[in-house]
Amino acid sequence: MQPFTKLTGIAAPLDRANVDTDQIIPKQFLKRIERTGFGQFLFYDWRYEADGITPDPAFELNDPRLNGASILVAARNFGSGSSREHAPWALDDYGFRCVIAPSFADIFFNNCFQNGLLPIVLSEEQVAGLMEYLQSNLGAQLTVDLPNQTISGEGVETISFEIDPHRKHRLVNGLDDIGSTLQNEGDITTFEGSRPVWKSKVF
Repeated sequence: MQPFTKLTGIAAPLDRANVDTDQIIPKQFLKRIERTGFGQFLFYDWRYEADGITPDPAFELNDPRLNGASILVAARNFGSGSSREHAPWALDDYGFRCVIAPSFADIFFNNCFQNGLLPIVLSEEQVAGLMEYLQSNLGAQLTVDLPNQTISGEGVETISFEIDPHRKHRLVNGLDDIGSTLQNEGDITTFEGSRPVWKSKVF
């Protein structure tokens, strides 16, 4: 998993509440078994017109000034709906590495950490302030500094955010569940070597 330390990038405002996982990545695109290739279908029903090909100019993220955005600022209850892990896969594959919102659905929130995506919870007032600034300055960049737990940018007052220390450690070091387990590889090898031969091995 790619480590997350300090990210500076275009921040895209998506002022929509209750964005569910079927809006993030519609169910008809869940047939792939790889984690890649979902970015082209992110927000599919909003990004494209009825033909499924022509970008809808009314959709916020289709503004050319937001091309290459890596930070998404959204309204409350982001990632609600089904528990599909494809939602953070699609966001990551599109290019987003951080989502900032007042609240997240629990399963989506947990899935983000499992896939190297940083979800940041701020107050309604803080998100509203960021949203207003970004909407007035499309293409503006923010810097998310995970080690120091701050969000900053030109024209933006520095904001501190909270994160569980264990989850922070895993993101900074690029550790998923397997990577975390392998940090104890020496102890696991020692344990396996001390087991009687008639006992099954743990794999």
